[in-house]
Order: sequence, then structure tokens, then C-alpha cells
Amino acid sequence: MSGVLIGFVYLFGTLFLILLGIMLNSIKIIYQYERGVKFRLGKYVGTLKPGLNFVIPLLETMRKVDMRIKTIDIPTQEVMTSDNVPVKVNGVVYFKVKDPVKATIEIQDYTYAVSQYAQTALRDVVGGVELDEVLEKREQIGEKIGKIVDVETDSWGIDIEAIRMQDIELPAEMKRAMAAQAEAERERRAIIIKSEGEKNAAENLTYAAKKLASSPAGSGIMLRTLQTVSDIAADPSEKIVILLPTQFGELSKLLTETVKGKGK
Repeated sequence: MSGVLIGFVYLFGTLFLILLGIMLNSIKIIYQYERGVKFRLGKYVGTLKPGLNFVIPLLETMRKVDMRIKTIDIPTQEVMTSDNVPVKVNGVVYFKVKDPVKATIEIQDYTYAVSQYAQTALRDVVGGVELDEVLEKREQIGEKIGKIVDVETDSWGIDIEAIRMQDIELPAEMKRAMAAQAEAERERRAIIIKSEGEKNAAENLTYAAKKLASSPAGSGIMLRTLQTVSDIAADPSEKIVILLPTQFGELSKLLTETVKGKGK
């Protein structure tokens, strides 16, 4: 009797553990950023929301889908622009799943599919524009690529948030040519600025000469001369010699007194 009892206890314990394992396996916890796509005998029957969910073992299965924004890199692509310049371009794609059912049923691996389609779109768009446009309108080109990829991936339940171009690598010969062009442009601007300064200075000197010449009896020129002499005489080591006609004796006397006064 004791052996039979032990056998029943062992059998009951085994069945209990099996049932407990089945019950635990039927409990599924879904995080807030996830959704669960449930299948019953291989057929889609519903989408499970975050929280505690139950799945019938052996009859039902569930696949979790991450709804957060994902980031994938676009590997470096060598592209020939429309003006026949080879460039190497890479980028990054930001996307998220907006329909977990389509992302599970319509496409096998949506991450790989988005990456491949983004590479193709990048080559097509960059190959259709000139080099200057690639360098100056990177954001606009990225937006154009994003729209192309978004239209295609919409049927997969994928929403493209943005596509950004990162690095643009040019041939060494093109870099040298662009550097020479930039240097020539800077020199051109410097010459223009210098010539404009000389033009303004000439105009100001002409205006000043006219004003001095228009003063009565040349008094303006005399005052300017005296001011120049006064500025030079401020340094005791400087000596000034002024030659004037004899008829300007009064002016000569005035200049001499001014120089002596400054020398003291």
C-alpha cells in the first residue's frame, strides 16, 4: 500500500508541475513600448496590448513588436553625380513601426528591408543632382530620400521619421580644386574691399582739398599747415625747416613762434 501511495503522490506531483509549467508559459508580459501579434493555429486573431496577457499553449503563439524609434546606418555608397563627379556618401535612417500586424505579416525582416531600400534611394537621388547641390542642400536631399522610402514602406506598416546624410567624401583632386577656387574667391573679395577703401579715401581727400581751397585768402591751408607742424613739433628730437617767400614774413614769424612754444 505504501508503494502504491508513493506512486500516486509521484504521479500527482508530476502532473501538477506540468500544469504549472503550462500555466506559466501561457502568461505573457508585454512592455509599454511593445505590442503582441497573436496567432491561433497559424492564423492572426488579434493584437495584444501592454500588460499581462494569456496565450493558450500549443494552440496560440505571440510575436512581440518593438514600437520605439529605431536607427540604422546607411553604409557608404559610391555614387556618380549628374556632373560626373564620384562621391562617397553615407547616412542614417530613423524609423518606427506604426502597424505591428503589417510589420509582422507583410514583411519578413523590416529592418533589413528599410536599410536596403534606403541605400537604393540614396544612390538614385544623389546620382540625379550635381556636386554643388549635394554639398549645399544635404538636408533637402535627405528629406527627398525619406519621402521616397516612406511611400514604399507604408504598406509594410513602417513610418520613416527622417533620413540624414552624414559624411560626403570627395576625391583628392576635387578637394584641391575646391580649395584653389575658395582661395581665389577670397583674394577677389580682398581686392574689391581694398579698391573700395582707396576710392573712398580719394573722394574724401578731393572734398577736403576743395574745402581748403575755397577758404578766404588761403587761411584754411595755413591752418592745416600749422596743425601739421604742431603735431610734428610734439617730439623734441624732431627738427623742422620751413622755407617761405620773403613776402610772407608775418607768417614765417608766426610759425617760428609756434615751433618754439611746442619745443618748450
